[in-house]
Amino acid sequence: MGLTAFLAMVRKDLLLFMSDRRAVIVAFAVPIFIGSFIGSITGGSGNRSDRPRVKVAIADEDGSTMSKAIVANALADASLTVTAVNGAEAKDRVRKGDSAVGIVIPPGFGDGSLQALRNRDAARPQLSIFYDPSRQIEAQLAQGVMTQHIIGALSTALNLPRPSPPFTVSTEPLTSGDNVPYNGYAHAFAGMGIQFLLFSALNLGIEMLVEREKGLWSRLRSAPVSRFLIVSAKIASITIISLMTLLVSFGFAMFMFKVRIAGSVIGFFAVAIACSMMAAGFGLLIAAIGNSPKTARGVSTLATLVMVMLGGAWVPTFVFPKWLQNVTVVVPVRWAVDGLDATTWRGLGLSSAVMPTLALLGFAAVFTAISLARFKWEEA
Repeated sequence: MGLTAFLAMVRKDLLLFMSDRRAVIVAFAVPIFIGSFIGSITGGSGNRSDRPRVKVAIADEDGSTMSKAIVANALADASLTVTAVNGAEAKDRVRKGDSAVGIVIPPGFGDGSLQALRNRDAARPQLSIFYDPSRQIEAQLAQGVMTQHIIGALSTALNLPRPSPPFTVSTEPLTSGDNVPYNGYAHAFAGMGIQFLLFSALNLGIEMLVEREKGLWSRLRSAPVSRFLIVSAKIASITIISLMTLLVSFGFAMFMFKVRIAGSVIGFFAVAIACSMMAAGFGLLIAAIGNSPKTARGVSTLATLVMVMLGGAWVPTFVFPKWLQNVTVVVPVRWAVDGLDATTWRGLGLSSAVMPTLALLGFAAVFTAISLARFKWEEA
């Protein structure tokens, strides 16, 4: 008798679980999706042909036959994406995050390297490498690849076996200014702050569904207030709570880990507010298209995880395949992370926050418009 009852209760729970098809899909889809995603960007099966390239800005201030050969070899390298610029532009691209590494070949580098090979007492020229401190692995790869290309060019010029490097390398991380160290907590708290900001908005959206099931919306609508006022109040409350979530996270990071807004303070708050408004639109969208709190929670959790992963909150987007990097521009989290990074540890000005702010406001407008069009007022 005990076994029969036990099996009956187990069967009942399994049937209840299987009856909710959305919950079943989420339960199995989330770990499969996350595992596949992380595996694909960390090596996969080992035979990927679209591995991300290191973005390198090269300034050839030498202009010699040797330096031109070095640049040509770098341009042909499958592991690099090379942009030819001047020295100031190379630094600027690295500071903005447009390039992971900046390399300056100084005047006289080609002749100086050849002389150092012929005469051990001759002064060795110095190759200058600047790198984004959040992308040190790429910087090390670029330095190794460029060293090989320089040695290869020297070997070809002298028709000799590959020599030891007849030059020195100066490496320098570029942040917002001199003597300003890179603080990795800034990026970490940007990503996690945005993630839990979205989860806060998600929960508030689901609470709206709970309120509708309990008939609270019917009571609100019976009051002398318009639909616009009801929705506006919800958007405002979700925006404020989301903004508080983000600012408290950054406040803790500033107090405990010395994170600083090294760039535009106005830009930082513009991005933070726009991100919170986007989250409010997302929460309203969940309430508008969700059939019930239970099913809405599973689907919206999956949607949030996808946005967070593709937006670079967990894994930096530069490790993504090139096609995926292009796709992530349609993910609001990507703009939020880039905007907060730009105004904190990168130390960039107000102009760096303009596009992220506008993009996030655009997402907020789209989410809100869809929500208003789909909202089931008759069920309220």
